[in-house]
Parts: sequence; structure tokens; C-alpha cells
Amino acid sequence: MTVTSPSADAAGRVFPAGAERSDVATREAAKRRTFAIISHPDAGKTTLTEKFLLYSGALQEAGAVKARAGRRRATSDWMALEQERGISISSTVLQFNYRGATVNLLDTPGHRDFSEDTYRVLTAADAAIMVLDVAKGIEPQTRKLFEVCHARLLPVITFINKCDRPGRSPLELLDEIESQIGLIPTPVTWPVGEPGVFHGVIDRRDGGFVGFNRSGRGGATAAEEYTLDADSARERFGGDWQRAVEECALLDEVGAVNTLDTFEMGMTSPLFVGSALTNFGVRHVLDAVVDMAPSPKPVPDATGAARGLGEAFSGFVFKIQANMNPAHRDHVAFVRVCSGHFERGMVLTHGPTGRPFATKYAASMFGSERETIDDAWPGDVIGLVNASGLRVGDSLYAGAKPVTFPPIPTFAPELIATAHPADLSRSKQFKRGLEQLEAEGVVAVLHRGDDPTPVLAAVGAMQFEVLSHRMANEFGAAIRLSGPHERTVRRTDEASAAHLAALGGVDVLRRGDGTLLAVFQSPYWLERVAADHPDWTLDEIVTGAGGG
Repeated sequence: MTVTSPSADAAGRVFPAGAERSDVATREAAKRRTFAIISHPDAGKTTLTEKFLLYSGALQEAGAVKARAGRRRATSDWMALEQERGISISSTVLQFNYRGATVNLLDTPGHRDFSEDTYRVLTAADAAIMVLDVAKGIEPQTRKLFEVCHARLLPVITFINKCDRPGRSPLELLDEIESQIGLIPTPVTWPVGEPGVFHGVIDRRDGGFVGFNRSGRGGATAAEEYTLDADSARERFGGDWQRAVEECALLDEVGAVNTLDTFEMGMTSPLFVGSALTNFGVRHVLDAVVDMAPSPKPVPDATGAARGLGEAFSGFVFKIQANMNPAHRDHVAFVRVCSGHFERGMVLTHGPTGRPFATKYAASMFGSERETIDDAWPGDVIGLVNASGLRVGDSLYAGAKPVTFPPIPTFAPELIATAHPADLSRSKQFKRGLEQLEAEGVVAVLHRGDDPTPVLAAVGAMQFEVLSHRMANEFGAAIRLSGPHERTVRRTDEASAAHLAALGGVDVLRRGDGTLLAVFQSPYWLERVAADHPDWTLDEIVTGAGGG
């Protein structure tokens, strides 16, 4: 009989081997909660993110990293342009502990121009929180991001935000959620008082009232909560309490009751109400992440086979980010751990090349802050510093058996521009900056035959703003853009490209991976060409549900 001995890492910690080690990975995964927050711009996503950090103890006050209380900015909005514009431009990973769970929060941009970055991040999540403005309900970007969650079978928790301000009837919003996105909301908390006159909530799990006293310093500290029994609440809030009780009875009658089974199947959504700005109801949502959101499950590989949590380490890169720390100008690859135990310093295999990949510089992420870690488990997100050989979608694995995960699809570009260095003496920095920002997915860099002039492709105009800002400020290479121009793009092949190149009104460009793209000046011309030449390859660039 062969006896497998435990192994020790560089720090001298001893870990079990074989089946016992597999059990440890499964137990550790059960403690993880990895989720993303999605919303339309200005619904309060970043504010809710900050308040989660406040309630978990990761911040001393909202907007200030613990032990750095003088810094008054959103932890998740670390990029200079984000702070200038007051919007989220880049997705961010924040890891913290709450009630015995290790929480990996993936904050995403809300603006549609950065949908592709958000999509990549959703491939690394096990659940999502959908934030809705009580005055606006389902908005276009919310709908689009929910569709991505639905395609990826991600369970969704709903938070109706800004209930301290005038807004629409909560019952009306429930109908809108179900009719517009097909998700059945099952309220867990319900407002007492109409929007703008928000007294607190009924917790439908016990029928009690939870009220909130405003915290000082504009919501920078946790709100003080108090509870009342039904009789005391009726006496204090009168008609507002009675109306809320009657609405809860109506919810009971229609069966709007939360169950974990239908939630994890993506049929229903536990719904909470409150105000992230004033911290009302924030704790309820954070508790729901721990109590309701699923822990990591086995992730299917490219063959469709589920890779067990206890198998040898595997993970995939879902985001690349450079210059998070301006003092070091470094490069971080964000890796979602899918299986096994990650130990800093272990040598992995890089899936696309089969080459060994060392992991000496590994960190857990907290916005732009980072802390060296020695180990990680399924569900965790690790940052591999100066991992310049990695690209989005790459797999890393331990052991002899190769592991590949489904590719992360890309969005079809809608805008095309050409770029030139504003100062030709900075051509080397210009080239290096474009290479880095393409690796991050800020824009796609295309080329026309042997012409060295880069053609840039993006989903939205703000991507070009980010590109210009970062090229000038991070790489010292200001750029001149011609465009952008709206275009309709299709994937083609070599045979069809030869015919297309002879036509007017269409350009044939090549991506870095060799894919040929037919770029039409108008959708009408595309329709005409496709109708006249049905044998030519003009495939849509479809965003599917693939990924980790």
C-alpha cells in the first residue's frame, strides 16, 4: 500500500495530501462567496460597494481604506480618470471577511461603453447583486447585464436603492422586474412608508420592523438599527405601517416567497429595499450574500466536464490591469481559482503555451491596494503581479493533465478609429502603450494588410477617452485619433476577404489573433452584400455564455 505524506510549503505550513487535501479544498470553497454588482450608471452600485466594506469592517469609514482614514475617495474607483469623472471605468476586485466567510466582491463599470469589461468580470462570479434606482426601475444597461447573468446561470439578488428619495411604487417595480426581464422578485424586506418617506422595513421572515437612525458624517459610518414589534410599529407609523402590512399580505397570497432552490436556478430573486447612501438596509443585503449566495461549484472545462473543487489547482485569467500602482508601473493578471489549492511560489502550467509559469508574486486585491498571499482556494481571486505573458481567457493549472476553460467571448465593436502618436519621438512608448491596453481589453487593435497604422475598435466612445487619457498619463505617449466612426462589423475568412477587399464601403482588418473582420460603413450595405453573396462568410460576433 502506498502512503501519501503531507506536504509543507516554503513557510513551513503542513497541508494534507491526496483525498484529505481534496476535502480541505472543498471545505474552504464552502466559506467563499464571489459575486459581482451590476446596475445602470448612477443607480448606486459603487456606493453600495463602499458600504459593504464599511459594514464588514474593511473600512473605518466609507471612502477610506482602513488605517488610512484621511483618504476620502471610493476604494473601488482607484483610477485617476474615475475620480475625475465620478464614474466607474474599470472593474475592481475587493476581498474581505464577513461573518466567517471570505467575500470576493467584483465591482463592475455601469456605463454601457465598458460592457465588455463587465462581461469578463461576470465570468468569474458565482452570483450577482442587481441594484435598481427606486425612481427608475429597470434601465437599459441593467437589462443588458441581467441578460448576461441569465445566460451564465448566475443567481441574482435585487436591491431597490434610494428609497429615502421620491420614487415609484414598490409593487409597480416588482411587476416591471418580472415583465421586463422574466425574473420573479421575492421580497425579503419591504418598505414602511412610500419612497421619500422611508421609515424602515418589515422583515418578512419574522414580520418585525427594522428602523434606521441616520449616521453622522453623511453616511460614512454604519447606521444605527432598532427594532419594534408589530403593535409598537402600528402605533408609531399608523397608516404607513398598515399599508406595508397589507402589501406583504398580498405578496404572501401571490406566492412571492423566497426559496433557495428557485433562487439558485435563476427563477426568483430575493429582493431587499433601502438606501445605500444613508446605510439603510445595507446589512440585510450583505447578510444575504453570506446566507443565500451560493459557494463555488465545479467549473466546466472546455470539454464540458466539470472540474471538481478538490482536484489539482486550476484557474483562468479574466482581467489584466497595468499601472494600478503608479509608483511601480506594474502589471497584474486577475485569476479566478476554480479548483484545488493555490500556494504562492508554486510552478503552474500556462494552458495556451504549455510552458511553466512561476507564481512568486501573488496578492489578494483590495481596489488598488494589495497584500501578499500564501494560499488561495476555489472562489478566490488572486492577482499575479508582473505576469506579462498572460492574456484574458488563459488557463493556469497544476499537474500533468492539461486544463482549458471555454474562451471568454468578445463584444462586436461598433466604433472604429485610427491612432497616431502626437509626438513621433514617442513612437516606442506609443507602441508599448497600445500593446498593454489591448491586452487589458481597453480597445481592440486591428491592422489593414501591411499598413503599420493601428486601427482601434471599441464598443463605446468612452473607451477612446480612457485610451487617450492613459496613453498620455501612464505611458507618456499622447495620441491623435481620426474618428471614431460608427461601423458594422462581421467575422469573415480568407476566401471571402479577397472578394470583400474589391468592394467599396467595406474594409478588411485583421485582429492580433489572426481573425479577419469585415468592417462595413453601414448596416444597409452589409445587408445588400450578404443578400447578393450568401456564400460569403459574414458571421456575427456573438457574445455567448462561455467563460470560466
